[in-house]
Amino acid sequence: MSKALNYSSYLRVDELLRLQAPKSVGPHGPEHDELLFIIIHQVYELWFKELLHEITYMQQLLYQNEAARASHTTRRILAILKTVVAQIDVLETLTPLEFNSFRRFLETASGFQSVQFREIEFAFGYKRAKVIEHCTDDPEAHQRLLERYQQPTVWDAFLHYLSLNGYNVSQEQLNRDVTQSIQPSAEIQALLIDVYRQDPSVSNVCENLVDIDEGLQEWRYRHVKMVERTIGVKIGTGGSPGAAYLATTLKPFFPDLWAMRSQL
Repeated sequence: MSKALNYSSYLRVDELLRLQAPKSVGPHGPEHDELLFIIIHQVYELWFKELLHEITYMQQLLYQNEAARASHTTRRILAILKTVVAQIDVLETLTPLEFNSFRRFLETASGFQSVQFREIEFAFGYKRAKVIEHCTDDPEAHQRLLERYQQPTVWDAFLHYLSLNGYNVSQEQLNRDVTQSIQPSAEIQALLIDVYRQDPSVSNVCENLVDIDEGLQEWRYRHVKMVERTIGVKIGTGGSPGAAYLATTLKPFFPDLWAMRSQL
């Protein structure tokens, strides 16, 4: 007779709690603060998994012209983004000396290697082929990233949503090369101005996307400042460029939704 399902077995808690394996072993045991560092980043990866799940669903809803349900999903995405930003408050309790106590044990490991975060970037339209080239150690992860690179973005789903609601989005835009990063478009900005002036329902979807974009930029900004606070301008863990590179990523994912505001 099989054992009844309970809280622990459903969530596989025993297995979960064995996944934290500090590397800073020595005569006095692991460094105290490494456990926090591991847990924070493992939790990030879980939230990234959920974000990708919700982003994919939101895209499907936009393609189906289900604006109300897409807005509900947007609220969930925003709540998750606020949670991942709040986690930085916990990570910032780690002082530079505390981080340095175990940093050397991380060897070549770096947050830049987070495949799921790269998937999130791709889903929102920030696509770079060279990122895929750096992800060859894990064939399964490489395949996921390649698939996300080749798939339409949230912005592509939004353009189809505009078309479904009677806006004359050109075929060039609707059939653009989805492996390319999103570029500003005067054509789309002109359509968006009409949306904001005459269509509250569709403009609400636009504002939802702006909320997400702002939430992503807030996460990036807090991440930059956290890295600067912890290691200054030094090269990042694993030889990554560190805060200098992160600062260059502080730009919108949906540039047309920002550029059109100065034209209203």
